Amino acid sequence: MAQLLAAQGLRKSFGDNRAVDGVDFFVEEQRLVAIVGSNGAGKTTLVNLITGLLIPDEGTIVFAGRDVTTLPVFGRIKAGIARSFQLVNLFDLMTVLDNVRLAVFTRENKTHQALRLADRDRESEDEARGVLDDFGLTDKWNVAAGGLAQGERKLLDVALAYALRPKLILLDEPTSGVGTREKGQIMDRIESVVRSRGLSAVIVEHDMDIVFKYSDTMVMMHEGRVLAAGAPDDVVRDERVATMLGRTAAR
Repeated sequence: MAQLLAAQGLRKSFGDNRAVDGVDFFVEEQRLVAIVGSNGAGKTTLVNLITGLLIPDEGTIVFAGRDVTTLPVFGRIKAGIARSFQLVNLFDLMTVLDNVRLAVFTRENKTHQALRLADRDRESEDEARGVLDDFGLTDKWNVAAGGLAQGERKLLDVALAYALRPKLILLDEPTSGVGTREKGQIMDRIESVVRSRGLSAVIVEHDMDIVFKYSDTMVMMHEGRVLAAGAPDDVVRDERVATMLGRTAAR
């Protein structure tokens, strides 16, 4: 597989706290990568650096052969990088369909025309309905986003990122706050879309069952650094990783 993302020597400090400390991080095309680690390990900071919410103090980020280290968020969206958030960020008073249509307008830099286009832009509506179908939300199209169950809200948040047509989608704890059964349903949908559309995905995840079942690569972070990276079964054989995760996690 060809390399899609190469982040090298990334460093980011907040005062005396080195949140990311010399991280090398790579994603190949059409691969699903899970980032794991304890709270404060630097996982979300790394995702924020890749997506442009933060600019690194040191290091480079190359995406699809292009240096995007200092590119702002919208520039990275146009390049093909999108994300969802641990805390779902939806327009609760808008319908599910209109939330997705707004993401489409954002991708096309037409948000200033959204109200004028909303009633007559059939193309964006058809695309949004297709996105909802991919994520199993077709029958919720006319429901206000605030009326969705938590698992459905999680899926809609991912759907909004997907509507930006990324090559790489980064998901910050897409299964947090939902029951065990819903976790599997959410990840089945996400994996189906990622695999069938030939995308790459990076998932920040605490649930090791999710990591082992769905990811191709596991990256273990600790105190701002990458402790180990590789196939999940190989990573947990590392004595340092096994100690941190607990022996029951090692397979």
